[in-house]
Amino acid sequence: MSFELPQLNYAHDALEPHIDAKTMEIHHGKHHAGYTTKLNAAISGSSDEGKSINEVLEKLDMSNSALRNNGGGYFNHCLFWEVMSPNGGGQPEGGLAEAINKAFGSFDEFKNVFSQAAATQFGSGWAWLCVHSDGKLEVCSTPNQDNPIMPGIGCGGVPILGLDVWEHAYYLNYQNRRPDYIEAFFNVVDWDMVQANFEANS
Repeated sequence: MSFELPQLNYAHDALEPHIDAKTMEIHHGKHHAGYTTKLNAAISGSSDEGKSINEVLEKLDMSNSALRNNGGGYFNHCLFWEVMSPNGGGQPEGGLAEAINKAFGSFDEFKNVFSQAAATQFGSGWAWLCVHSDGKLEVCSTPNQDNPIMPGIGCGGVPILGLDVWEHAYYLNYQNRRPDYIEAFFNVVDWDMVQANFEANS
């Protein structure tokens, strides 16, 4: 069974002015679609065929660049669309808020740490909020389409929030102003979905 490009839960222009419609259209319809097609080609006829994307990435041979790049690109973008909403923004509540306060001291300090990870990721990559099985949270960043599920990345846990800092994610609207894009992202984060991810993986 092949992987499919997930449908967005909102219109291309629904996240404006924070993320513009043209970027969403290209990012989802071209970039993510491309990763999906190439991922299916990479697993065709292999032992990974029929596995979930998490199963593929957990046991990934990191020297398999086609599967690493396209499997990562597929998973990362699926999470990215899922944790954004036109009704996003604000702050988390409940267990996630408690875990953030425990790990970082406050939501504002978490935001600073996450924003720093996103801003200082050299070149293309991602910033992540991950949860470990004991509920402990960790922020890290990875290059290209790598993610913390892959072996040997050095950033443990399961990603529950991810921010794409490849230039294709923001350049039309923000040009080289990555920090402005990072700040805007917090206006569309769907904390209810991040909370659900937290609960499912801790």
